Amino acid sequence: MIDLLVLGSGAGGGFPQWNSAAPGCIAARQHNGTSPRTQASVAVSGDGKRWFLFNAAPDIRQQINENPALHPAPEQDGQFRHTPIQSVILTCGEIDAITGLLTLREREPFSLMASTSTLEQLNANPIFGALDPAIVPRIALQLDEPCPLHHKDGSESGLTLTAFAVPGKAPLYAEAEGSRPDETLGLSVSDGTQTLLFIPGCADITADIIHRAEQADLLLFDGTLWRNDEMIRAGLSPKTGKRMGHVSVADPDGPMASFKDCAKPQKVLIHINNSNPILLDNSPERDAVTQAGWTIAADGMTFRLETP
Repeated sequence: MIDLLVLGSGAGGGFPQWNSAAPGCIAARQHNGTSPRTQASVAVSGDGKRWFLFNAAPDIRQQINENPALHPAPEQDGQFRHTPIQSVILTCGEIDAITGLLTLREREPFSLMASTSTLEQLNANPIFGALDPAIVPRIALQLDEPCPLHHKDGSESGLTLTAFAVPGKAPLYAEAEGSRPDETLGLSVSDGTQTLLFIPGCADITADIIHRAEQADLLLFDGTLWRNDEMIRAGLSPKTGKRMGHVSVADPDGPMASFKDCAKPQKVLIHINNSNPILLDNSPERDAVTQAGWTIAADGMTFRLETP
């Protein structure tokens, strides 16, 4: 069994974005035809009690408070601090994936897993030293090598993680250094019979990614933009989606077209930017993706994979 809890489904900045008065953001503030979303992160469990977090969004305190499954246990033997969070696993070093680590600095043991490149970026920034490596060990993920996920007490979770490289780019603050092959990851989790894929950022859908999707039971994929030039047309940014490291949902090389023949997995769009019209309940773009068999991720959404 694999349980997945969507903690956040928005892209960087969330929805509504703090400085945006675009129509969609206004509608989100008014809960008028759409719902607010925090920045993308999910929690995965093999027993419904102990959880592995994929990415640490800036909104992580809010996400934990809004999800009782992640609340600390009641006082035990005079101990008032607990967490069901066993590990945080990063797909990249982008600000919206790592900033929440600073909220988790309260001397609470858990492990931190990421690519070698992402760990080097964290190590180079002294502020992340607040997350004491003696308490929160940092573990480098080896690409394409299955890794059993263990609970903090050493017991087996029943889940196996495989990290794999996907096309992406260096984090904004590190672009001058150039990109590295392990800078953007996809994560595969299996209980031996069921498999989920978490790919919140992807600049190009390769044959390898399509093959992995064909074998998966649940696919959570990058839904950042509807069109590559969406933010340019709206006057929000001079950058295309590809420049930001994301394919776009409706473009010919995007997920709707690339995964249309992948019949096995339940397909979910996550990491959705505030400019993307699929966030609006009654938009034609929303109708198009749902008719194509996709689910639009929303905060608090849950999925369970069980052997038939």
